[in-house]
Amino acid sequence: MKEKLQRSISASNAPEPAGCGPTLPVHANMKPLRQQVFESVRAAGQISRIDVAKNLGVSPGSVTQMTAELISMGLVEEVETPSQHLRGRPPVALSVKVGAGYVVGLKLGDFSHSAVIVDFAGMQIAELDCPSAARKMEADALIDEAEALWRAILDKSAVLPKQVAAVGLGLAGMVDHDAGTVPWSPLLRERGVDLRALASARLGVPVHIDNDANMLTLAELWFGAGRGKSAFAVVTIEYGVGMGLVLDNRLYRGALGLGMELGHTKVQLDGALCRCGNRGCLEAYVADYALVREARVALDMPPDKAGHVGALLETLYDQAKAGNEQARTIFRRAGRYLSLGLSNVVHLFDPELIILSGERMRYDYLYAEDVLAEMKSLTLDNGRVAPQIDIHVWGGYVWARGGAALALSAVTDTMFGEAAEA
Repeated sequence: MKEKLQRSISASNAPEPAGCGPTLPVHANMKPLRQQVFESVRAAGQISRIDVAKNLGVSPGSVTQMTAELISMGLVEEVETPSQHLRGRPPVALSVKVGAGYVVGLKLGDFSHSAVIVDFAGMQIAELDCPSAARKMEADALIDEAEALWRAILDKSAVLPKQVAAVGLGLAGMVDHDAGTVPWSPLLRERGVDLRALASARLGVPVHIDNDANMLTLAELWFGAGRGKSAFAVVTIEYGVGMGLVLDNRLYRGALGLGMELGHTKVQLDGALCRCGNRGCLEAYVADYALVREARVALDMPPDKAGHVGALLETLYDQAKAGNEQARTIFRRAGRYLSLGLSNVVHLFDPELIILSGERMRYDYLYAEDVLAEMKSLTLDNGRVAPQIDIHVWGGYVWARGGAALALSAVTDTMFGEAAEA
């Protein structure tokens, strides 16, 4: 890898692109033409009929027919666009109709939960977060918290429950998206929970669930840096370590929907204990609880006086910046293990972009030049172009926005699938 690694850093206040959803076409697209037209309009924000026809490679007449049907369905509307001409009819573009429908995204976390409401165009209507009662609980108790979050975001937005077409819900752990079950999660005491059925029954709307790293990857694919990328990976570092992967412009989940568990790949035989119960997982060296475990020793702090994980990590980071060599060693060691994990991602998937995301990316030790240089040294040097590395210091709401993207995708497939059958 002779080319220099590219690295960029961005925050959640970066300007959003127009529209939402992937901007690249999916190969072997078997979706109905009407759905393709709708998704093309949604991705562009505003677009003319002729440009839709060019993007999809179909005749303008076909697009005119499909847009007429979408307008009659109340999903698309015509909007006038600015023109330099003083005479004649103003140019007309298509956009998703304001208020056509809404979806909710929920993210359940170890210490806090977050929620957003977006409309069918991807415009965010409201957002909120609240603390979690506990990190590990019974399934019914977790659904209680999800319901409270659901009711709070509806109250804040003034959107009625009947106006919500679907909910996208994400949480850490192994989540079978297709089956709607959670084989294991650090938030749940039970295993094999049918979380989709429980949540759908409680909220009274269709609920779609996924791993939280997949949700963050969907947020990048629908709203962020991945909209125009056909292959990219998102590595998340917070209380756990997760990964999402997009191949051929689509989220890849694996044969059974349980793939991309980068945090539980092994980097040390008989190594540190991971919260999944196994030893030697990458997460056990990089995640919040791994740093805290060593910070208590480095800062000579008894467990009963350790305080909140976030506060302890901030203290550790401040100590490292102030020159405390023990604190620096903890971050340096975590960075080395992270470089090993990233090198494995490059070898396995060869992505054009790797996004390092999550609250812990505020700690620059985890993406320092020596970390990326070690990743380069661990990767086969065959002359190929190195992947770009982006660091996104997102706030908590981006995870919930990924849930909204999950819901939007499911609603669109259902809506046009039912229309095609009718």
